[in-house]
Amino acid sequence: MRRSTLAAFGHGVGLPGYRVHSGGVSTLAPGEISHARGPHTHPDPEIFLVLSGTGRVHLDGESSGFAAGDVLIVEPGEDHHLEAVSEIVTTWLHLERM
Repeated sequence: MRRSTLAAFGHGVGLPGYRVHSGGVSTLAPGEISHARGPHTHPDPEIFLVLSGTGRVHLDGESSGFAAGDVLIVEPGEDHHLEAVSEIVTTWLHLERM
């Protein structure tokens, strides 16, 4: 996983060679975990823009904190789950190769 901030991306969030395939906005209540049952992976990258709140990202068995303003880039094949410490709102983008 790569980590950055919204400010670091300037005028656009993306990855060379990929385009946005789909996306949405998700809200998790405190203590809630996304995709809590079993592995959750994708064949292409996924980008999370953390709009508000704090939480932990669980990635291939390791975990670390995140907060509003962070950008989480999950690489293809990485097992990932977000856990809300406070209510979090994220925008997520599924990418596909161009």
